[in-house]
Amino acid sequence: MTTIDKGLPSTRADGGIRSTLSPETRELIHEDPVTRILKWLLLATAAACFGLMAWTTGRTYQDAPPVPDRIVAQNGAMLMSGTDVVAGKGGFQKADLMDYGSLYGMGSYFGPDYTARNLVDLEAATEQNLAELLHNSAFGALSAEEQAAVRVRGQTMLRGVDLTQRTVTVAPALAQAITSVRDQIAVSLLQDDLASGYSKARSLDPQTARQTADFLVYASLTTVAQRPGTTVSWTQNWPYEPSVGNVPTGATFIWTWASFCFVFLGFGAVLAIYKVYLSDPDTSPMDPVLTGFARLTPSQRRTGKYFLFVALVLLLQIGAGSVMAHYYSDRASFYGIPVGSFLPFNFLRSVHLQAPLVWIAFSWIGSGLFLAPMISGREARNQALFVDILFWTSVIVVVGALTGNYLGIMGLIDRGWFWFGNRGLSYLQLGRFWQIAFFAALIMWSWLIARALWPSRALWNDAAWHFWTGRIRLEHLIWAATVNIAVLYVCGMIPLTGLEKSFTITDYWRWWVVHLWVEQSFEFYAASMSIYLLMGLGLVSRHLAERGVLFQLILIFLGGVLGTGHHLYWNGAPGLWVPFGTMFSFIEVLPLILLILESIENWRSIQRHEEFHYKLAYLYVVGAAFWNFVGAGVFGGGTLNAPLVNYYEHATFLTLNHAHTALFGGFGLLGIGLIYFCLRYIAGETREFNERMGVVAFWLYNAGLILWILLNFFPIGWRQLLAVYEHGLAYARSLAFYDTTLLWQWMRIVGDVVFAVGALLMAYDFLIKLEPVLPNRIRSLLPNIGDRPQKTDKVASAEAP
Repeated sequence: MTTIDKGLPSTRADGGIRSTLSPETRELIHEDPVTRILKWLLLATAAACFGLMAWTTGRTYQDAPPVPDRIVAQNGAMLMSGTDVVAGKGGFQKADLMDYGSLYGMGSYFGPDYTARNLVDLEAATEQNLAELLHNSAFGALSAEEQAAVRVRGQTMLRGVDLTQRTVTVAPALAQAITSVRDQIAVSLLQDDLASGYSKARSLDPQTARQTADFLVYASLTTVAQRPGTTVSWTQNWPYEPSVGNVPTGATFIWTWASFCFVFLGFGAVLAIYKVYLSDPDTSPMDPVLTGFARLTPSQRRTGKYFLFVALVLLLQIGAGSVMAHYYSDRASFYGIPVGSFLPFNFLRSVHLQAPLVWIAFSWIGSGLFLAPMISGREARNQALFVDILFWTSVIVVVGALTGNYLGIMGLIDRGWFWFGNRGLSYLQLGRFWQIAFFAALIMWSWLIARALWPSRALWNDAAWHFWTGRIRLEHLIWAATVNIAVLYVCGMIPLTGLEKSFTITDYWRWWVVHLWVEQSFEFYAASMSIYLLMGLGLVSRHLAERGVLFQLILIFLGGVLGTGHHLYWNGAPGLWVPFGTMFSFIEVLPLILLILESIENWRSIQRHEEFHYKLAYLYVVGAAFWNFVGAGVFGGGTLNAPLVNYYEHATFLTLNHAHTALFGGFGLLGIGLIYFCLRYIAGETREFNERMGVVAFWLYNAGLILWILLNFFPIGWRQLLAVYEHGLAYARSLAFYDTTLLWQWMRIVGDVVFAVGALLMAYDFLIKLEPVLPNRIRSLLPNIGDRPQKTDKVASAEAP
C-alpha cells in the first residue's frame, strides 16, 4: 500500500475516511439533527420505493396481456398458436426489428410502429370483408351511413377478442383479416424495401418470418381487445387511431390534471426546504482534502487509456448517428452507396444506442478509479494491475458485443443468437454472454473503488461498521452508488437463461435498466461524486455538502424508482402505472431544480477563487446540470410524462429530443467534466494546462444540441404530434408523413457537423493532456506533442453558462 498523503494516520476511526477536520468537528456533523433526519428519510424512502416496486412488479406479471393457446376461426381453422406467437417474439428480437420500427411505441422511429400500422390494416381488412359479406360490395363503394355501420361492427369485433380464453374464436371477417395481414407481414419481412430503407431480416427463414408475423398481429390485437370487465384495451386504448375507435381513457385525463397540480406543489416544497435548510451561509469548517497536487500513483497513470477509449467510442457513436440521420433523408443509399446491404439501419442504431452507455460508463469508471486514491490518500496494493485487467476485459466485452450484434442481424449467428448475437432490445442489444461479462466488469469496478477508498482491512472494517450503523459519509455514498449501478444492471437479464414469453414483461425489465438505472443509479453516483469534489476542493463544507446530497438523493429515489412507470403506460402493463408513473415521474423534475440552484451557487463560488484549478471541469459539470434540467426536466418529466401528452406524443421525434438532450447533456457532459478534472490533476503544478480547446469543444457541443432542437427535433416533432392528433399514429409514422419533412431531415446535418467538430477537438485535447502518462512507444509517435505552447488555467468568467 502506497501512501499519497504523508500526514495520514495509520488508522482512521471515522468510517475510514480521509478528513482535515478534527474528530470533534466530525462528531458535531454526525450529530446534526437535520442530517440525521435526512439519513433516516433516505433509508425509509429507498425501502418504500423498492417495496412498492416489488408489489407493482407482481401486479405487472399478473395483469400483462396473456397469450392464448390458440386463435381460431369459427369453423375451427387454426389462425395462430400460442407457441407460434412466443416463437415469433423470439424472431422479432433475433431480427432486431425494434431498431428499425417500434412495438407499443418502443424502439426506432425510422420505420413504422408495428402495433399501430398492423392495427389499422386489421381494421381496414375487416371492414372490407364485412362490406363484401353484408353488401356484396367494396367498402369504398358504400354510402357514408353504410360505411359507418360497417366500421362500428368491425370495431366491435376487434374489441370483443377475449385474450384471456385459452382458445380464442373470432368471426369470419376478422379471421380473414388476420390471415391476410399476417401473410403480408411475413412476406415483407424477407424482402428488401429500398424506398422505406428496410433491409430484409437475414436472420429469419419463411417459418420464423411467419411466426414473427403472428406475434406482430397478436401485439396489435392487444391494443384494441378489451381487458375483461373494462372498456379499455390492454394498452389503455393506445395508440390513438380514430378509425379503430382508440381514444384516451378517463384515467388518462384525470391523472394528467392531478400530476400537474402535484408538480407545482413540489416546486414550492423543494424551494422552501432549500431556502430554510440548505442555503444558509456556509460557516462550517471546510474539509479541502483534494487541494494541491501529488505524484501520480501507478493506478492513476493506467487510467489514461480509459479516457482515450471514451473519445474513440464517442466518435464511433457520432459516425453511426450521422449515417442514420442520412437514412432519414435518403433511404435508398448513402450518397449513392447502397449501405443497406452491409450496414442496415437497425445495426447502426444498435451501435448508436449502446455507444453512449459504453463511453459514459468508461468515463465514470476511469475517473472513479483515478479519483479514489486522491480521496483516500493511499494506493491499494496491485491496484494498477487490476485497473489494467478491468480495462482490457471491458474492451473485449464491448468489441465482442458489437461484433455479435452485427453477425446476428446479418444472419451469421443462428442458434446462439440469444447468447452471442443481437437480443433485439433497444439499449440492451448485446447477447446474454456479453451482458454477464459486462455485469462482472461493473462488479469489479465497484470492488476496485472500495479497495481504493479503504486500502487496508482495518480501514474497510471501520468503513463498513460506520455505514451499517448509520454514520454515513459522502465517501460511503460514492461506493454505494457503484454497487447500485452494478446490481440494477442485473434486471436487464431477467430471465437469465431463456426468452421471456411476454413482451410486456420483457419491456418492463428493460426499463429497469434504461430508465431506473439512469434516473436513479446514475443520478445517485453523479450527485455523490459531484458534491464530494466541491467539498474536497474547499468550495463547500462537509456539513452542508452532506445535508445537500442526502436531500437530493431522497428526491432522486422518489422520482427515479417509481417514476419508471411513465414508460409503462401503453405497453400492456396494468392501468395502475398511469397514476404511479405520472405522479412519481413528475418528482424527477424536483432534484433537477435543486441541481440548478446548487450549480449556480457553486459556479459563483468558483469564480470568486482566482486560483481554482478546475474551472474547465466545472464548466462541463454546470453544463450537465443545465441540460439535465432541460432535457430530463423540461423536455421529459415536466411535459412528456403527463399521460394525456404522452398518449399523443409517444413514439414521435419529440421523444428523440428528450433522449438526446438528457443522455448526452445530462450524463455525457458530466463524464467529460470528470475526465477534465483528472487531466488537470495529471498536469499538476509543473505542466501548463491549456483550457481553450476544451472550452471550444464545450460550446460546440452545446451549439450542436441547440441546432438539433431548432432544425430537426422540434420542426419534425411538432408536425408529427399534430399528425398523430389529426390522423393517428400509423400515419404519423408512415413514409407518407416523413416525405413531408425531408427539408428538416437534411437540416440535421448542420448540428451534426458542429457537434462532430467538438468531439474531434476534445479527442485531440485528451491526447495532448494525457502525454505525461502515455507509454513511451506511443509518445515516440507524437514527438512534438509536449512542445505545444499552452496557457495555464484560463477560463474567462463570460464563458460561464
